[in-house]
Order: sequence, then C-alpha cells, then structure tokens
Amino acid sequence: MAKNTYVLILAGGSGTRFWPLSRNVKPKQFLNLFDDEPLINKTVNRLEGLVPKENIFILTNELQKPSVLELLPDHPPENIFAEPAKRDTAPAVALGIGLIAARDPDAVMMVLPADQLINDTENYQKVMADAVRVADLTPSLVTVGIKPTWPSPSFGYIERGVEVPLDGVENTVRTVERFREKPAVKLAESFLAKGNFSWNAGMFIWSISTVRQELAQHCPQLAGFIDDLVTTEDLEAHVQAEFEKLEAISIDYALMESAETIYTIEATFDWDDVGSWVSVSKYLEKHGSNATNSPLVEEESSENIVYTESGKQVALLGVKDLIVVETGDAILVADRHEADAIKKIVGALPPELQ
Repeated sequence: MAKNTYVLILAGGSGTRFWPLSRNVKPKQFLNLFDDEPLINKTVNRLEGLVPKENIFILTNELQKPSVLELLPDHPPENIFAEPAKRDTAPAVALGIGLIAARDPDAVMMVLPADQLINDTENYQKVMADAVRVADLTPSLVTVGIKPTWPSPSFGYIERGVEVPLDGVENTVRTVERFREKPAVKLAESFLAKGNFSWNAGMFIWSISTVRQELAQHCPQLAGFIDDLVTTEDLEAHVQAEFEKLEAISIDYALMESAETIYTIEATFDWDDVGSWVSVSKYLEKHGSNATNSPLVEEESSENIVYTESGKQVALLGVKDLIVVETGDAILVADRHEADAIKKIVGALPPELQ
C-alpha cells in the first residue's frame, strides 16, 4: 500500500438502538458486544499493516471524543477530531477530506464506518487494497458493496453494471449503474432475483483530487469548505465557524448519486452492520431458541434475547419474542419485533439515562 493512503473513520452517531447498554456518550462502536474489543478498536486494528496509524483520522463528536481517546490510547491524538455540530455524513466526510488534503493533496483515502463487524481481515485487506488501486489508477469514486443474503429493507442498494478490467486488481470491478434507496421487501426481493445488486455498506474510496473535482461540480458548498480548510492558518477556528453552516445531508445524496464515474467491488469478506439487538443475538450463546450472554433458566419460553451487564441469573417463564437487557441503572423489556423502534423511547427517558 502506498504511503499516501489515508483513512477517515466515522465514529460519531447516537446510542439509541442498543439502549440501555448504549448511551449518547457510548454508542454501539464503543461497546464490548462480542468480546473484549469494541467495534472501533476492531476497525482500527484490521487496518494494521495496510495503513500506518499516523494516516488514520477518526472523526467523532465532542460528547464522544473522550471515549475515543480512552479506547485508543496509542492512536495519534492529533488525528482524532470532534465535529462541532451534527450535520450528517456529507459534511463529516468533507471535513475529513479537508484534513487529509491539507496534509497530502495527492492522497488516496478510504471512508469507513466505525461500527461494522468484520472478522476476515485477510480478505478485507485484499479488497481495500484493490479499491485503493482502482481509485489511484482511475478518475473514479469507488465503493465496496456487500453480497445480499436476504431481501433487507434496511439497507440501500448498489446496482452493478459492466465489468471493468484493470491491471493488478485481483477482485472484480464493475461500474455502478445507480444507487437505490432502502426498498420495500417486494422490491428488495426483485433486486436479489436479478443478481446484480449489492448492499451499500457506506465504504468509499477515492483520490483527493477526484473527490474534490466531483464536489466542485455537484456540491459547491462542501467544495468551498474544503478549499478554505486546506488554506486556512487556523484550522480549528475555521471548522468551529463554518461547519455548522453546512447543509445536513448524507454523502450518498450529496455526491454518490450524481457523481460522474463510480466503480464498485463486492466484498469477499464477512460483514455485519449489527443494527439491533436482534443482530447481536446471532453471536450470543443459544439456550434452546433463546439467545443470552448470562446464565439462563427457561420454561416454555422461546425466541427471547437476554443480555445482562452484570451476568446475573435470568429466569424466563412462558414468554416469547422478548428482548431483555439489564444494566446497572436500567432495564429494557421489549418485543423483539420492535427492536428498530427502541430508539423511539430513548427521548422520553431522563437525560441522565439517554
């Protein structure tokens, strides 16, 4: 991998879907959901040998920055930045582009979420190395897609086009015909039947020069913000003054859906967005049809998810399809079919529990 390869890890976000274990100050990427290594640490560690730490930027928010510094004590602290306001992914990515462009205008950069579970580091690094090579060789934006395993209505989709042969690239590269918003189940089923659709994993790779040209054409506000960020003598003051003025919009809408040339590589590694307690249940111990991380006794109970921070004994009697989560200061009992709606109740809680 070339020395001018950089990474922007997006590590902000709220802590609502995994309440009460997650909170505003401690969202999913900071939790030990699977082992002793939080997702943000896994994200940084699987880049080892691919990109040097000094080239990895982490973007979070003021509330969560102390957690990032605590979890990554060996990471260069000057590479950990906090957004001054919540402005969705396009302004966040623009900030990252500006920070990297100020350091190396000839860089190729990856944009990666901090909260995805990937265990196959070997194939992950092969795919990302190929994506960087494609971005370096061509004036294109590159995205990594995930092979769908079921017609999920929760993900955006990438419609893949023709194959693009490139020297020195092991994985298959295809054009992107278009991005599709989160579909209804019937439409998602048709995508899977056609066979040329991938889930949009939110991983983007591009050269600084290419993405700045695309932003200048399609999103001049962000392009101007980056231009000023690269030339300013007081970076922190400029970000504090101008970031909040940027339109709150996702990078998909702002750029990817209108960019001139986009290529995609479909992942050959395992991937899980881990979007809810139902997703986590796949990695917990099985007790009949129940999933748990704690000692469990059950009688005539099925399809329940039990997660305790304390490891207390839990007993279930005559219940089905429940999510039961216990922490030191709160207990959640919810219908597992309403897992995505847990975030709706967080706003009604006392501020100290949000």
